[in-house]
Amino acid sequence: MDTTFDVRVWQIERGSGKLRESYGVRWSVGGKRHRKTFQTFALADGFRAELVTATHAGEPFNMSTGLPDRHEPKASSVGWYDFAVQFTDAQWPRVSANHRKNTARTLMIVTTALMDRDPPGVPSRRVRTALSDWAFNTNRRDEAPDDVAAVLGWVRRHTPTMDAWTDPLIVQDVLLVLGTLLDGRRAAASSVKRHRRVLHLLMRYAIVRGILPSDPVPESRRSLTQRSAGAIDRRRLLNERQAAQLLDWIRRQPRSGQRLQAFFATLHFTGLRPEEAVALRVSDLVLPASGVGRWADIVVHTAEPEIGRTWTDSGTRHDQRRLKARAEGETRIVPCPPPLSTLLRARVQEASLRPGDRLVPGERGGVLAGSVYRRMWDHARRAALPPHVYASPTGQRVYDLRHTRLTMWLNNGIPPAQVAEWAGTSVAMLFATYAQCISGQERDLRQRLDEMPDVSATLIA
Repeated sequence: MDTTFDVRVWQIERGSGKLRESYGVRWSVGGKRHRKTFQTFALADGFRAELVTATHAGEPFNMSTGLPDRHEPKASSVGWYDFAVQFTDAQWPRVSANHRKNTARTLMIVTTALMDRDPPGVPSRRVRTALSDWAFNTNRRDEAPDDVAAVLGWVRRHTPTMDAWTDPLIVQDVLLVLGTLLDGRRAAASSVKRHRRVLHLLMRYAIVRGILPSDPVPESRRSLTQRSAGAIDRRRLLNERQAAQLLDWIRRQPRSGQRLQAFFATLHFTGLRPEEAVALRVSDLVLPASGVGRWADIVVHTAEPEIGRTWTDSGTRHDQRRLKARAEGETRIVPCPPPLSTLLRARVQEASLRPGDRLVPGERGGVLAGSVYRRMWDHARRAALPPHVYASPTGQRVYDLRHTRLTMWLNNGIPPAQVAEWAGTSVAMLFATYAQCISGQERDLRQRLDEMPDVSATLIA
């Protein structure tokens, strides 16, 4: 039997490379030396502790692998492709359609990075599509066409086993690919963060199933530029005159102008996310009992992001889910100012909308499609804004209407906690996103400081 009790374990060896420090665990089994490198001391110390515990317990060690028989990892017998598919299927019923789509993209990038070579005669784009749209889509995998199944079979045979993750160089290469776009440019910090989050979830899944002893992916060490990458560029924000011009141009368009004006005005005046606005019903608009031109309330209780029918359980393009960062069934109330309440009241009356109808439906009464309102917004920017403003980031995305409103609330002295409540986010996220856009309050703040009683000032005088 290829086992022995002749085991020696040495102290952790610290090394330094060009990019970061490393920590090596050295031990010998039957006179044969073994070494394993980790990127953090905690990981190395945990692995060494497992070896020492096994020797004290009198467990036999495998002379080939250098590991205790009882703790022999399954990594060498589990292929990466098969495990990634298993992970996809395990989490599919528990996550949103958007999470499914993001997971598939991350696993596609990792899989292509782990392949030993490209399939002969198959364009890289076809391989990526086969992985993201079929292999890592639980609903579609069994229905893959023959040519796609052939590509996936090749990929399965030419990706390594899970023990590849024990090689720090392979881990480093995969992380490098996750942080780089196809054209060689650096990926957005938010995308890298999302990829790493998926990868950490997968590694924890592997640890629980005894396939890997620890998470080989190091925690992110973000640079200063990456830390501020989530902050909004103030050039994206619209001023009041620009917003009014855009809304007026949209209103004057035939057929869908007034309907889409109500949608964009809702985003501009309340700071809702687009997926929240398209899910609003007439009954969610709480108008005052009497009088026109008064404040109203909007009850936000669900969101319908547009993901794609291949990722949703319903087979529709929009996924219906709870509010972001809220528990199932929770709502939030957002104030609806008089101009918007008047506009929406008129919209409900003119279109003869009933309480259960969508407040801003699509042309046929369903969910307003993202392609429709994004196209209208681009046309409005091109027509209503000067050419140099259209070419700039100002209002480039529909989401910038939300950014504009939240910034206006903060700049007008609304307490951050209240803004976070209306916006459906946290105060920490609010400051991280909009801190660079807050301005115009310094004079008022200095005046408040002057008005503060300060007994110590008499001592200087």
